Amino acid sequence: MAAAGLRAFATRGPGWRWRGRGAPLSAGVCSRSEPGARPTSARQRDGIRNIVLSDPKKRNALSLAMLKSLQTDLLHESESKDLRVIIISAEGPVFSSGHDLKELTDERSPDYHAEVFQTCSEVMMLIQNHPVPIIAMVNGLATAAGCQLVASCDIAVASDKSSFATPGVNIGLFCSTPGVALGRAVPRKVALEMLFTGEPISAQEALLHGLLSKVVPAEQLEEETMRIARKIASLSRRVVSLGKAAFYRQLPQDLRTAYHLTSQTMVDNVALQDGQEGIKAFIQKRKPIWSQ
Repeated sequence: MAAAGLRAFATRGPGWRWRGRGAPLSAGVCSRSEPGARPTSARQRDGIRNIVLSDPKKRNALSLAMLKSLQTDLLHESESKDLRVIIISAEGPVFSSGHDLKELTDERSPDYHAEVFQTCSEVMMLIQNHPVPIIAMVNGLATAAGCQLVASCDIAVASDKSSFATPGVNIGLFCSTPGVALGRAVPRKVALEMLFTGEPISAQEALLHGLLSKVVPAEQLEEETMRIARKIASLSRRVVSLGKAAFYRQLPQDLRTAYHLTSQTMVDNVALQDGQEGIKAFIQKRKPIWSQ
């Protein structure tokens, strides 16, 4: 997943860093709809990057433009030690309604359709392969590829008024690609009922089946998500990155191979400067000072 052709959305520097949907904005100010605006906005502070799906009038549909904008925001300085965790959220009552169906009519070529689904797949894989944890903060409806986006994130926190569905079958477009992420997040029979019927499940059901990490009242959603993000941001970036990569690498393996891979990861972790710093700090009963 090369970053070629993608433009950086923010300038380097301490404190808030922001590239909105138009020109760069002042600290802490969110951009709004304007001609030619990007469909996502992003800001970063204290190691936490907030990426917002910012096209509520189109129910934050994952159009090709939205997907490319999200990809840009994810890739921007992804290896920087200043980045520790990413939160993906959305404006409006719908987290994301999935693909923009206007892009999937026969007025567009099969090559265009292929680009839409290929780009979407690249974004979902990028989330898993990204060096820092990515949290979905969901307040509202997430359907089809929007549900896929939630399922692809490392952690997902949702308000109790959120709901999730893969309703493509109802319009003759089976949610095959959303089924990849969904089928890896929830039990097979739950995934297949959602895919075959298109019926939504509540946030509590999504939590029960493993699609979500936590469900909280809407008024506590941002506070709880930021609490998790700040905790991750306070830890060693190198150690967390190493651990995330190892976790996903061992998942599809048999038990013996999984333990072989993760045992070597532990050896590599111990050899890290931050690994030794953490061990010594624990023994000396002091707070560790991470190298990054």
